[in-house]
Amino acid sequence: MRTDAHQSDVRIPIADIREIYSVNEVERAIDDTNAGRHESLAATYEKMKKLGGERFLIKPSSADALDSLYDDCPNFGEVIDDLKKYLALAVSGNEPVHFTPILLLGEAGIGKTHFARRLADALGTGYEFVPMSSLTAGWVLSGASSQWSNAKAGKVAATLINGEYANPLIVLDEVDKAGGDSRYDPMGPLYGLLERDTAKKFKDEFVEVDMDASHILWVSTANDERTLPDPILNRMNVYTVPRPDAGQAFSIACRLYQEILADHDWGFPEQPPADVMEMLAGVPPRDMRKRLMDAFGNAKLAGRDELTVKDLENARVPRGKPKMGF
Repeated sequence: MRTDAHQSDVRIPIADIREIYSVNEVERAIDDTNAGRHESLAATYEKMKKLGGERFLIKPSSADALDSLYDDCPNFGEVIDDLKKYLALAVSGNEPVHFTPILLLGEAGIGKTHFARRLADALGTGYEFVPMSSLTAGWVLSGASSQWSNAKAGKVAATLINGEYANPLIVLDEVDKAGGDSRYDPMGPLYGLLERDTAKKFKDEFVEVDMDASHILWVSTANDERTLPDPILNRMNVYTVPRPDAGQAFSIACRLYQEILADHDWGFPEQPPADVMEMLAGVPPRDMRKRLMDAFGNAKLAGRDELTVKDLENARVPRGKPKMGF
């Protein structure tokens, strides 16, 4: 399938087809393994046969597809500047965008995960979130042998099998907090997955069929890179993301207000009150939506269709989240 923009002001990603695994190999694996004696493995193989091995490979149709991120995530300007270079090359060569895996460093609550989701939206591809702080073993990413009774496919294989895209964006959140011991290193699979050449022949330990994971777009987040192995850091472009300044935070608050209202018919004015937005700007970006939704509810309970500072003052403060000042 191939779609393209018909007007210069419309940007629609272009989709090619790419085989990420061979159905013939799946059938051979069924014959060569104990799939019949492992219900979950048998079900996985049947799903792979039913869905087929081809997935959409998204290509950008315009070099300015990321421009909206400057307003949505203004403190990520350095990252966006670099990504636009990769985007320009992809558009020039009529090929899918591919960038060096990214590591976003910065304090909690400044919008790192939000940026990654917005990036996936802008590129028009899939999105998968992996909370690394909850991982204790590498098999969570790369699967566990079917010899284990509770084994299943890892996050990477599951994303490629169940998703629509050959080049989804996978977020490894809080990668510096991954736990486990050296026998079950949760970072272990990344040594191969973050290198395009080896990722072309990625083999999940559960599925045991070669899969092309080389098109995956990787974004990792962390508070501190010092705990990460040098070979992992060397595979990434590392960015230290600052907290938004007062002007940027005000802009983020205003855009969030308008984004929420665009999805609802609540009767609030399109332009937000400046004093309310100035107060909201003092909240970490991660918590702005929760505070704003509470404020909208407070206003409606008071019979008003416009926010006041009091509505925001009475909004629930997230537990354990300190106010971000400027």
